[in-house]
Formats: sequence, C-alpha cells, structure tokens
Amino acid sequence: MTVTATSVGESDRLEPRAASASRGARLAWLARLTPSAAAVLSGVLLYVSFPPRTLWWLALPAFAVFGGVLRGRSWKAGLGLGYLFGLGFLLPLLVWTGVEVGPGPWLALVAVEAVFVALVGAGVAAVSRLPARPVWAAALWIAGEAARARAPFNGFPWGKTAFGQADGVFLPLAALGGTPVLGFAVVLCGFALYEVVRLALRARRTRDVRRGAAAAALLGLAVPVVAAVAARPLVSDAAEDGTVTVAVVQGNVPRAGLDFNAQRRAVLDHHARETERLAAAVRAGTVARPDFVLWPENSSDIDPFANADARAVIDGAARSIGVPISVGGVVEKDGRLLNEQILWDPADGPVDTYDKRQIQPFGEYLPLRSLIGAINGTWTSMVRQDFSRGSEPGVFTVGGTRVGLATCYEAAFDWAVRDTVTDGAQMISVPSNNATFGRSEMTHQQLAMSRIRAVEHSRAVTVPVTSGVSAVIMPDGTITQRTGMFVADSLVQEVPLRSSQTPATRLGILPEIALVLVAAGGLGWAIGAGVRGRRAGDV
Repeated sequence: MTVTATSVGESDRLEPRAASASRGARLAWLARLTPSAAAVLSGVLLYVSFPPRTLWWLALPAFAVFGGVLRGRSWKAGLGLGYLFGLGFLLPLLVWTGVEVGPGPWLALVAVEAVFVALVGAGVAAVSRLPARPVWAAALWIAGEAARARAPFNGFPWGKTAFGQADGVFLPLAALGGTPVLGFAVVLCGFALYEVVRLALRARRTRDVRRGAAAAALLGLAVPVVAAVAARPLVSDAAEDGTVTVAVVQGNVPRAGLDFNAQRRAVLDHHARETERLAAAVRAGTVARPDFVLWPENSSDIDPFANADARAVIDGAARSIGVPISVGGVVEKDGRLLNEQILWDPADGPVDTYDKRQIQPFGEYLPLRSLIGAINGTWTSMVRQDFSRGSEPGVFTVGGTRVGLATCYEAAFDWAVRDTVTDGAQMISVPSNNATFGRSEMTHQQLAMSRIRAVEHSRAVTVPVTSGVSAVIMPDGTITQRTGMFVADSLVQEVPLRSSQTPATRLGILPEIALVLVAAGGLGWAIGAGVRGRRAGDV
C-alpha cells in the first residue's frame, strides 16, 4: 500500500480553494434559483393587488419584475418561469375553489390555468429582444387571458388583470375598450416600468443614454395613464331615463358550505321572511317603496312550478311587498334542469324567465362524466344531473324598466354581460350564491367584477347574494350600499337608468381581437428574427 502524504503547507493551500469552489457552487445555485423565485414572488405580488385588498398599483411592479425575469431568455426558460409566475398568482387567488371539496380540485384547476400563463411567458421571452417590447409583451398577456376565457370547458376568466383594478386610476379604460383594454394598459405600464428602471440603471452605470429606447419606455408608462384620464368623461352617473328604486334582498342561509342545499326550504323561507320584514318597514314609512325586488341565485332551489308549497311562499312574499320579485330558482322543464331567474308578479305569479347560459363546469355540470366518475365517484354523486344552458340574453321588463341579468359565474364573461346591454338593459343585476365558498375572498373578487362591469357599460349594477356580500353599485363603479356576510339584510336605493352605450359596449370583442393580432405580429416578428439569425450563423 502506498500512502501519499500532504504537507501542512500544501493542505493549507488546498483548503481555501476547496472552500472557494464550494462557495462558488452555492452562488451558482442561488443564481439559478433567483429567476425562479422572482417569478413566483412576482405572481404573488399580482395576487396581492386583487380584492379584497385595494392595492391595485402592485400589479405594476408585479409585471415589471416578471418582465425583468423573462428578458433575453429562451422560450423554453420563459415557459418554465411563466408557469411559476402562474402558480404564484393563481394558487392563492383560487384557493376558495377548495374550501368545501378539498385541495384536489383547487390544485388541478391551478395546474391547468397556469399552463396558459406559461405559454404567455414563452411568448414574452421571445419578444423580449424586439424594439417596443413592452407593447408586444402586454398584448401577449391579453391574448393569454383571451384564450383562458374560452378553454377548456368554455373557459375560466377568473383572475383577469382588469378584475383587480376596480379601485385603480385605470378604471375608466373599461368604458373605452372593456376588460381587454383595461388589462392591457395595466400590463403595459408594468413591463414599461421595468424598461425605464433598466435603462436608468444602465445610463447611470455606463453613461450610455439610449434616448430612443428610453422615450419608448416612458411612453409605455405615460400613455395608459393619460388615456385613463382622457376616458373619465365616459364614466357618468347621470340618469338618462329617469331613476328606479330597487330592493336587494339577502335572506342568508342556515349554514355555510355544500350542505346548505339540504336546507333548500329554509333558504327560501329566509328570503321570504326578509322580504316580509322589508314590506313591514315600507308600510311603516321607514323605507322607500321599491319598484321591484331582486332575490339572489338559488333563493328557491325548490322548483316553484312543480311544488305548490314553494309557489305559495313566493306568492306570499310578492303580495306582502306589492311589487314584482326576481326569484333565483332551480327548475326542471321537459327533463332539462335549469338555473333560472323568474320574474314573479304579486298578482299574476311568474310572468317571465331567464335561463343561465354560462354554467359552471364541475359545479353545474360535469365534463367528461364517465372518466371522472371512474377516477372519483364523489364528483358524480355531487353533480347527479347536469344543468342545461339557456340560449337568450336575460332582460326583464319591470314596470317599464329593462333589467339585464347575468347570473353569478356569468359576470366573469365579457359577452354574457354585454349582450344584456345591447338587448336594451338600462341597469344590470348579478344574482349570485356564494354560500358554498364560506367567508373566502371569492365573494370580494366577484363583487369587483361587477364594479368593472358597471363602468364598462355605464350601468348601475345590483348584486343580490344569498349570504353576502350583496351590494348596490353606481355606473362609476362606486359601491353605495353593501351588506355583511352571513346576515339577513336588505338594501333599498334609487339608481339611475341609462340607455346610451359606451365605446366598450359598441365595440364588443373588437379591442380584444386587435390586441390578439398585435400579439401575433410581435410573436411572428420574433420568430422570423430568430430564424434569420440562425441562418446567418450557419453561413
């Protein structure tokens, strides 16, 4: 055996090199980790900008950091970093989806939705070497939101950037071009913010002032703000067709959670009782008499067309208040299960109906039923029969007032609210049932959507909810009255009626199409530049 000895002096010389190599390895690992951590943290920052918090401005640094993480990277790296950003954003944003059914559906939903964000990340990385890169990047983000709002299973637009801006300075842009233009302005500012900071630091470090790039970045910051200020005249609370006094009734539920459905009669009784209490206050002269009353979605899960007892309860409530009630019912017609709004007249009973068109996958119908049943029979037992879709926009004419209806989940979809206005709605109601989701942030996120819709279409919006938060929203997005959660209450208020259409209402899907085309143009340019660069390298 040969033993090799190392002198003390040689050992002393080797140990620092080994320690240095170890430190270098650790630093290299940290360098690799930093973009990933930054992507996740910027996604979390975007989540924090959403309701119930009013920190809308945090969306700008969120996209600034995200833009910095993706700049100059390959599309493959952008794909991974985009997915991490999506997880950081959507995991906390959508945690309410697992409140009653456990983490499985929540994690599955986020895993799928984050794929769209990953694809956007790949695209943003690809265009990050182009001139005017914030414009291409912001358009790509909106293109990703457009795709997410349509697929899979007819889409899931929850978490659109615009929905976090109900308290922000950019809000008037909703009236100009709807949620796509509002979201584009916010994202453009965020990506431009990164460019401004990057160019300022570069100029300070190297004295290299790139005036053209700096001017483009500053324009990316300034133009959306100036446009939002210029769009403010589009936001008005003026009554164009007079006013109407509306009552919003929140009857509350016996208990939160999925099993509130087992208490269907109690829920109906609660709403009838609160309406009768309101009627007593009207007779006493302490509350103004409403022109009509709005009940929430699922306020009568007992079919009043098939159940004489339920019909009698609703009849009694309508006669006590003496004005029509819009009742949220679950009804069965010709073998079809429908989530229906029923206009109930105190003298004539049910006189009109609206069937919900955008029904919720895994809540109101079960996609891939046989496959999912084989994996987990719990889902098929929870959704025993699929709801059917309605086909016509919901607009009730009540005493000369045209009330547009977008039931709960529909408020997240641009088309489902817009076509009530193009069909003549002078105000909008968003009857909802959030009892399944307890005291989670879901109800606040959905309320913010209704505020955006109020500005987008310049209409007063009422939000009757079974368990809260119910609210009355003016056409400028201001909440004038709101209830607490899990309390029985009613709101009565005079609201303006309006018939003019905002540019967003008139243009409809066109701004979104234009931004998708901008995104496609930027992506095509980046791909073409990459191909030309590789060919030049081969030569």
